[in-house]
Amino acid sequence: MATERVRTGRLSLLLDQFDCAREMAQVRLTGLGDEEFLWEPAPECWSLRRRGEAATPRAFGPGDWVLDQGAPRIPASEYAEVVRQAAGGMTVVKIAEDWGVSVERVEQVLGHTGPPEPDQTPVTTIAWRLGHLHYCFAGEWEWAFGERRQDPKLMVDFTPSAALALERFWAVIDRWRDSLATVTDEQLDTIGFSQYPYGSHPDNPFVDVLWGSNLELIHHMAEIALLRDLWRTRFTARG
Repeated sequence: MATERVRTGRLSLLLDQFDCAREMAQVRLTGLGDEEFLWEPAPECWSLRRRGEAATPRAFGPGDWVLDQGAPRIPASEYAEVVRQAAGGMTVVKIAEDWGVSVERVEQVLGHTGPPEPDQTPVTTIAWRLGHLHYCFAGEWEWAFGERRQDPKLMVDFTPSAALALERFWAVIDRWRDSLATVTDEQLDTIGFSQYPYGSHPDNPFVDVLWGSNLELIHHMAEIALLRDLWRTRFTARG
């Protein structure tokens, strides 16, 4: 009986993981409509909104529709990452710059003891989560394989059309995947191969960037899948 070849190289494993996540995501997003795309399941959601109607102070986008964004912060779920950054030699000033917060805030996080307080983060719509992934992957491609000059937050013309948003999103995802397939072992280990301007990409080996990008795709698509389940069952009577 023939056995399937086991792929164990670093890039192969990351690509396999990415491919699996993409396949599951595409299945889960089948049939997404505009109303569901923009559905706000709780008060004070972050979403995709017309310019001038944004609910947050730093909403962004180049066109008529912008993505909500609040003030810079370090969520409790990222405290451990900040500690790892400091332990790895990153200065407090650089960490503060990457997160867009004050040095004092970084020092508070580094000095925190005990379990972090639960995050008080807003619920975000499917449109917001997909838009977030879209501009991140568009920007990551630009700053690793492109001209390394465009602001990621100005690269995606957000749209309230679910079908159009998905069409554009999958094109960006597939371009990213095609470029990853060309990466060499030397490039995987190159610090600063990605110069993505938001976060610590320039300070990390590219293999770490790929690991983080996979995680971003997986966890946001899981959130979208849950929102789809809630949408489907929103009128179900309680027993």
